[in-house]
Amino acid sequence: MSNLSTLSTLINSGVTRRRFLAGVGASAGTIAAMNLAGCGSTPSTPITKGTTAPTDEDVLNFALNLEYLEAQFYLYAATGSGLEAADTAAGSASPYKTAGTVTVGDAAAVPSLTSAQQQILNEIAYEEQAHVRFLRNALGSAAVPMPDIDLSFFGPLAVAATIDTSATGSGAFNPFSSFDYFLVGAFIFEDVGVTAYSGAAPLISPAGVTAGYLTAAAGILAVEAYHAGYIRTSLTGRAITAGSASAYPYLAAANKVADLRATLTVGATAAPSTKGSVETALTLPTSKSMASSIVAANPANSVGFARTVNQVLHIVYGSAAVGAKSGGFFPSGTNSIFATTTA
Repeated sequence: MSNLSTLSTLINSGVTRRRFLAGVGASAGTIAAMNLAGCGSTPSTPITKGTTAPTDEDVLNFALNLEYLEAQFYLYAATGSGLEAADTAAGSASPYKTAGTVTVGDAAAVPSLTSAQQQILNEIAYEEQAHVRFLRNALGSAAVPMPDIDLSFFGPLAVAATIDTSATGSGAFNPFSSFDYFLVGAFIFEDVGVTAYSGAAPLISPAGVTAGYLTAAAGILAVEAYHAGYIRTSLTGRAITAGSASAYPYLAAANKVADLRATLTVGATAAPSTKGSVETALTLPTSKSMASSIVAANPANSVGFARTVNQVLHIVYGSAAVGAKSGGFFPSGTNSIFATTTA
């Protein structure tokens, strides 16, 4: 594995074109909130490890799968096109050989996007692209290719979260059709990305810590946290501008997403009242002493939450089932030894 390099040496192109993608809200049909995974898909074949602890390469490659998803989402949102082929190909030593495809739906420009909104989306897309290149450089020949990614899953996910027409209009939920819809779509990813890095940190070996992998992961987590803070602040700020939470239905839509994430990660054997992965609801301030909803953290000590690899899989697969190997945003599973939900 090559040594980790600085982000500045990896970034060789920026995001310049102003065009959004729309139309990813596919017909949802009848979807159970507890199992959104697609039927009939072919799961990725994970590396067989048995009881062997995951290697640092395994941990970084799982992170790379998540970064592929985030980068494609933001690049399509900001430019109308995704990662370059060179950023998605398999390393020569990877057991996964072929890069997947991205399902995006019908393309259309986002209406009424301001210059400031375009600029921030360009920046986030640029940074997520850089994360992909950073991890691929760190992994070298061991870098896995991008798996199949389905950005049209936002529509079925919104149905399962019971996001109603006050936040979707007359059609299916489409995070690329307006800036408000985009904020809810980004909310789905950002809290998960931040907590995933925190939860995966203990999996890095002592040798990996010495090599700088933990420091690099912490650096990526910090950037993801900036993104998450921006999304949360934008949602609450726009609700304040609207005059109330009820006047801005996208705030309630985001909270319904948080409720669904918690439900999906409860686990098949837990009591129905048991809460799964931790969530912090978006709320409007009512006093100066009120705890902030800008960060997803323990209110007792303001320490950020963590999600296990298993919890992350439940969310991105859209399934509460044990043994799920694919579904949701990863219709063929992740290119990783962490490809199956275990609890």
